[in-house]
Amino acid sequence: MPKLEAASGRQPAFADRFDQPASARARIWARAGARARTPAIECDLRDFRPALPLAALAFLAAAALFLALLPAGPAAARTIIVNANGYTFDGIGRLQHFTTLIIGDDGRVEGTRDAGDAYPDGTVIDADGATLLPGLIDAHGHVMGLGESLLSLDLSGTSSLEQALEALRAYADANPDLPWITGRGWNQVTYGMADFPTAADLDAVVRDRPVVLERVDGHATWANSEALARAGITAATPDPDGGHIVRLPDGSPAGVLVDTASAPLKAAIPAPTAMQRAARLQAALAVMAKAGMTAAADMGTAPEDFAIMRQFAEEGRLTARIASYSAGMDALAQIAPDGPTGWMYRDRLGLLGVKLYVDGALGSRGAALLAPYSDAPGTSGLFITSGATLRNRMALAAQQGHQLAVHAIGDAANREVLDSLADIQDYVPLSRPRIEHAQVIAPEDIARFSGLGVIASVQPTHATSDKAMAEDRIGADRLEGAYAWRTLASSGARLALGSDFPVEPVPPLYGLHAAVTREDRAGQPPGGWIAEESLQPGEALAGFTTGAAYAMQLEGSVGTLSPGKWADFVLLSGDPVAGDPEEIWSLQVLETWVAGERVYRADQ
Repeated sequence: MPKLEAASGRQPAFADRFDQPASARARIWARAGARARTPAIECDLRDFRPALPLAALAFLAAAALFLALLPAGPAAARTIIVNANGYTFDGIGRLQHFTTLIIGDDGRVEGTRDAGDAYPDGTVIDADGATLLPGLIDAHGHVMGLGESLLSLDLSGTSSLEQALEALRAYADANPDLPWITGRGWNQVTYGMADFPTAADLDAVVRDRPVVLERVDGHATWANSEALARAGITAATPDPDGGHIVRLPDGSPAGVLVDTASAPLKAAIPAPTAMQRAARLQAALAVMAKAGMTAAADMGTAPEDFAIMRQFAEEGRLTARIASYSAGMDALAQIAPDGPTGWMYRDRLGLLGVKLYVDGALGSRGAALLAPYSDAPGTSGLFITSGATLRNRMALAAQQGHQLAVHAIGDAANREVLDSLADIQDYVPLSRPRIEHAQVIAPEDIARFSGLGVIASVQPTHATSDKAMAEDRIGADRLEGAYAWRTLASSGARLALGSDFPVEPVPPLYGLHAAVTREDRAGQPPGGWIAEESLQPGEALAGFTTGAAYAMQLEGSVGTLSPGKWADFVLLSGDPVAGDPEEIWSLQVLETWVAGERVYRADQ
């Protein structure tokens, strides 16, 4: 694979994102009989041929080979990792150092030791100085969305409209039998465009079959004329509540649909088969393991996707823990009509709550703001859900015991969620309510997070990706409460860190780097964007371990390497805590372990 080349305003394509240069290579030698049992995902790739493009088949073949190469066999009675540069947290959140990790035959931590301390008999693995961290947890991602992105057209590496159209041309030529072309990752901001792209742009490349491409943030959809026709979207189609159809001067749809306006278009796309869903999950799990991710919150799970996750869990093929939050109330009623499932399958899968939307995203000007956009004074964004509807949905879900995870990006949206929680807290029990993104908050509302017990589920790489766009959208004078992680933490709010993959790249190390430096991976801006809102390395690590575990109601089982917890951990080529902060993102994941079993090894 080509080496990753980071540049300001450009995200590398998925194929490039994981070929990370190592600042210090550490060789890990496993003694004979070392625990390394990982169930392979078995499938006949020929079954996918009618439904998946050639690029998808190649990716699945590589993923299957990666899993097959992992050593297999019964687990050893005890595994002992020695000569590690180990970190964990104690019971009150202080960083602790160790050199030896002892794993029992049940996949749980028996204990840690310092250099020179005796340890019991078992199979010994020499870490050779590699850094050992608790498994990295992404508090907000889209597991099946990641798999879909890996198996469809990926525009995340394009930096101009011309590049995007050329990528579409190449993809269409390579997959002539695909009835619909779908993908995601375009961004008119990084393309240097003042306006959205149009259907005519796509028609010039592909006219004979529908093309549907999601914006990088998932809050706007770009379609060609054939796709618009299939969905029945015309000049007579009204804007729905919480959505907007971008139009030409004559009123006809221009080709981009924002937020809820995309619903008819997405409904027209043929639903994926169970086999396609399984392929997406398999592809996502392989990439997550390679990134050092041992658990993730899946924000917006469809019932059909939860069924595939459950099948994988039952068959022992779920190589990361997944905390599922249903895609709205209808999905919640189908997946868990009697309340949350709790954590199942040795804490591999659980439906914990519901994902609700209040507004859209800044990039598409769908985030709901208290004042108009600085670069579009005629709009203050969109409310997808608000008022009595929002409060009724929140109260119903909470009454059933579900955790609330509510998307809010703009300051008006964040205030609406906080107001709604304050209104219902005296009538229904609230179980760790979360605000997802919490990007722009009115300064006077920040203290309310702690007061209401609201978890701020934030994504550090959003700040380093959005920095130029955000300032254009809301103006420099309104940045005081924007991407304000330090201020939130200092106010007493709990932070859970994630990435929002595939909106942002998958590796948690990228998020650690962004949280500490407030710089992108090209080092811009030097010294960091709004640097006073940065986190210390230990705080950032806590956000991706103990903070994320708490947000997913799993802090008793993961997040630290304490006796009795699952032995979920990652081995890295360098030290993200005491090393050079500028190098955090480029450290290599050497191994990833879940419940004392290796699920990824770099040298294979």
